[in-house]
Amino acid sequence: MKKSTQKPKHVPERRCTGCGESFPKKNLIRVVRSPEGEVSIDFTGRKNGRGAYICPNTACFKKAKKSGRIARSLETAVSEEMYRILEEEVAAAEADLDKI
Repeated sequence: MKKSTQKPKHVPERRCTGCGESFPKKNLIRVVRSPEGEVSIDFTGRKNGRGAYICPNTACFKKAKKSGRIARSLETAVSEEMYRILEEEVAAAEADLDKI
């Protein structure tokens, strides 16, 4: 019998700006600053620009917001409106994980 010599597939990991732990990229929420300076949530993970990642944990999000880590990672100011939208997304993603 022939043994399989395939390597396991590489899973890209990113570090959460709130807690500092590494997670698979698909499990995190990406916030991106476009080349024009606009801050938005990147649901596809493919938008051009500087990105910051946050895990779907409300406590982690609050820690990142309070310390200014998201704005520092994006190298720009983040509006309160964007923080509110991001907080809603984190809460929704956290609720989805709780259902599993």
